[in-house]
Amino acid sequence: MDIVRRKPEKGSPWTREEMILVLNLYMKIPYGKMYKSYPAVKELAELMGRSPSTVAIRLSNFASCDPILRERNIKGMADGRKRCQPFWDEFFQNKDALIYESERILAELQGMTIESKYEKELKDIPAHLKGETRIREVKTRVNQNVFRKIVLANYDGKCALTGIDIPELLVASHIIPWADNEKERLNPENGICLSSLYDKSFDIGLISFDENLRVIFSQRLKQNVGKEYYDQYFIPIQGKGLELPQKYLPQQKFLEWHRDSIFEK
Repeated sequence: MDIVRRKPEKGSPWTREEMILVLNLYMKIPYGKMYKSYPAVKELAELMGRSPSTVAIRLSNFASCDPILRERNIKGMADGRKRCQPFWDEFFQNKDALIYESERILAELQGMTIESKYEKELKDIPAHLKGETRIREVKTRVNQNVFRKIVLANYDGKCALTGIDIPELLVASHIIPWADNEKERLNPENGICLSSLYDKSFDIGLISFDENLRVIFSQRLKQNVGKEYYDQYFIPIQGKGLELPQKYLPQQKFLEWHRDSIFEK
């Protein structure tokens, strides 16, 4: 379908849709790439009918709302913070709703429906699901995809243990699994970017991370000492520290939950 939007007049007020679209982009790109010539910034600006400079400024305004950056004395552009803060607060109070809403609007601007944009992710939804049941499933799949983008951006598109940067080999590993904590399932502090082998090892409790973000091995994994694959793939990461993400560190209480509930189980 063709979506035609009138370009906003210079100096016109920002709409709610525009604000949450920029917040969506803020969460999906590394902090160091929030400049006007970055391709994702230019692309969103064109879709919105705004200049790349104004979008970059708005991204920096959202950075001023980010408590993680403020703790590091990175202040962003605080002049627009008052305008952005309500949307920031809404996002962190209800990530599930706002992520989906922003993705729906983005798909519309791109000339698609949310289902056509995410056709690959939605293709195995059972045909018998209709109405609200189908909508909930679509929303879940879309939000899981966005969570992956947020986590990968947080780790600059690299496995936090190996530096592997092939997207198809990377997983946004939940510390507390998606099904076990609805409130934290989209929290970037509940995600670590890991390559497939270590994601699976983490997911089933063969490895975990201690209070210093260093890899610890389960007794079940240690039983394989001396095997070729153990020496090749696990010895190199034993005791290794995670590469620190750009913004959102894994939250200690989530890691403690993982050690208590999944590790060694």
